[in-house]
Amino acid sequence: MSRGPLHCWTSCKELAALQQVLQSDFCAAVREVYEHVYETVDITGSPEVRASATAKATVAAFAASEGHAHPRVVELPKTEEGLGFNVMGGKEQNSPIYISRIIPGGVADRLGGLKRGDQLLSVNGVNVDGEPHEKAVDLLKAAQGTVKLVVRYTPKVLEEMEARFDRQRNARRRQQTP
Repeated sequence: MSRGPLHCWTSCKELAALQQVLQSDFCAAVREVYEHVYETVDITGSPEVRASATAKATVAAFAASEGHAHPRVVELPKTEEGLGFNVMGGKEQNSPIYISRIIPGGVADRLGGLKRGDQLLSVNGVNVDGEPHEKAVDLLKAAQGTVKLVVRYTPKVLEEMEARFDRQRNARRRQQTP
């Protein structure tokens, strides 16, 4: 079977499209997550650990391809002023841990990369997804040097969580008012 000029044109067009995808921000984010997983997990360990790390990174990649927010790595230097953001939520509140505030002029604000509404997934390779608020705060306070955070931008969930907290706060105030 002959592969004529039309086949070459189609292949070149597909190759150009593939090249565009591979150079996209999406692919860069997926690569960064994979690299972070393999830096923070001992991949020389058991096949089960390697498989789990690969599975988690693959799920992140597929979630991103489906239009869901995908995890990304943000590195911030820990200074005397801290990291420049606040967190809220946690297991005890039946919610993920979120970046609730970026302190104006703080490290996170000056360097960018972190956004209000980011869900905090890990701190220096330690998973905080589904963990108590205090664990995340302790890890952030104890961190030194460059702090590596894995986050996922999900502002709608943060807004829902804040609205729920506001309703609970208002209900408590009404109960306390004679």
